[in-house]
Amino acid sequence: MAYFSTVDYAIFLIVVIAALFTGFIAYLWRKPKNMNDIEEWGLGGRRFGTVVIWFLLGGDLYTAYTLIAVPGLAASSGALAMFAITYGIMIFPIVYATMPRLYTVSKRRHYITSSDFVKDRFNSKFLAMLIGITGVVAEMPYIALQEVSIGYIFRSMSVPVSIALISAFAIVAIFTFVSGLRGPSLTAILKDAIIWVAVLAVVIYIPYKLGGFGPVFASAKNIFGANTPLLVSPVLGLGYTTLALGSALALFLYPHGVTGTLSSKDSRTIKRNASLLPLYNVLLMIVAVLGIAAVSVQGVVFNGVKGNPEPPFAIPYLVKDMFPAAFTSFVYAAIVVGSVVPASIMAIASSNLITRNIYLEYINKDASSRTQALLSRVLVLFIIAGSLVFALLPVASGNVVYLQTLGGAFILQTLPAIYFSLYTRKLSKWSVGIGWVVGVSMAIFGESLDKFSGSTLLPKGYDFIYLGIFALAINVVTVLVIHGIMAGMHKVKDEGIIENDELIPEM
Repeated sequence: MAYFSTVDYAIFLIVVIAALFTGFIAYLWRKPKNMNDIEEWGLGGRRFGTVVIWFLLGGDLYTAYTLIAVPGLAASSGALAMFAITYGIMIFPIVYATMPRLYTVSKRRHYITSSDFVKDRFNSKFLAMLIGITGVVAEMPYIALQEVSIGYIFRSMSVPVSIALISAFAIVAIFTFVSGLRGPSLTAILKDAIIWVAVLAVVIYIPYKLGGFGPVFASAKNIFGANTPLLVSPVLGLGYTTLALGSALALFLYPHGVTGTLSSKDSRTIKRNASLLPLYNVLLMIVAVLGIAAVSVQGVVFNGVKGNPEPPFAIPYLVKDMFPAAFTSFVYAAIVVGSVVPASIMAIASSNLITRNIYLEYINKDASSRTQALLSRVLVLFIIAGSLVFALLPVASGNVVYLQTLGGAFILQTLPAIYFSLYTRKLSKWSVGIGWVVGVSMAIFGESLDKFSGSTLLPKGYDFIYLGIFALAINVVTVLVIHGIMAGMHKVKDEGIIENDELIPEM
């Protein structure tokens, strides 16, 4: 007898359609006179207050990565997955220190992307293009992670993989094309409500059925054995620390992190949310622990003899094993909606980069705001389709956390151009540009050594180090060396057009 009935499928469709319909009608929410303006379509007119930004950035940052990838990693690697909780704590001091400054100058100068800022800061549209391309490339695997996660849900409901990926593409593409940033902003409120209901019900009921967290961890420890600890061992220290630090530094360098931030109505909204958003880390911690519960129930490990061969099924199958089909359909719908919202924001952010920093600078310098908005809407379709390439990588069928760490290894190489230049005008486009070349080259070389199946390096005596941090360290050293050489030759000069006082956040 099939697990899901017609009624269960209907529940799933009703929840998903209701959430997506909210996104479509968002086209009318606070609708401006000219929706075909790039600032209105791509940034919601920069009018979102504390509540909307809280939900938007929550939907931006806590994605299918939270609901599928992290518990899947916990189900296969134990304590290592908790790096996601550590970096979730580290993010917000970084946001508080950087994003209000970026927002202030972006609002004054009508910047849409971080590359707009780089162009004026270094007086170099070529460097801005390189930073923009890096952002788009880094965003692709992150969008793919959302699509892959939707695919896992459909597969858990016995829908073929090809249909699952096509459905994921169509849902995200149409949703984004119609409503722009207003769509995911309004839907994020409903999405969070659905997810919190689903997760809290799961985290209360499952430990109760299994006799509490003590038996859950004891059972998981026996299944893992000595090779997969439930406490971070010293040999994992370097890998754990660099993964957490790299992920924290990367998150608001991603185009979608910048886009969500720049849609705020003022810098105080950003500061408030830097203080409030850590509440989401409670959700992340709960979901990670559910990955351990999946091990207790299913024995989910890589190459495990008992349970699933693919850890990303940890949450879908755990819910399926423990709940009636009707509630399982509701949870699955919540995960799908939780994947569509961030994928939409990511696609918008990437299309804005191509429009603003390639098309506008090199193809049509006189493009109107309307033309830019229309092009961005069309590019959304191509970007989401392109991300399917990453969704089809062999590793995507196993440890999907890799799709996030892969993107992070590249986006981290934009850090000197963006974060450093928020606080100093002394760096030149040459030092930052050469550092970028070295950092990106190292990231590509490191990935090739790993045959594009992971984002780690394996130094002697340690388990691993995160490739993104390793490449960034070489990048920063290169920037400082080139800067020192140019300073010694008296070749350093201030070419940017942004004044330091323009970076001071409004009070």
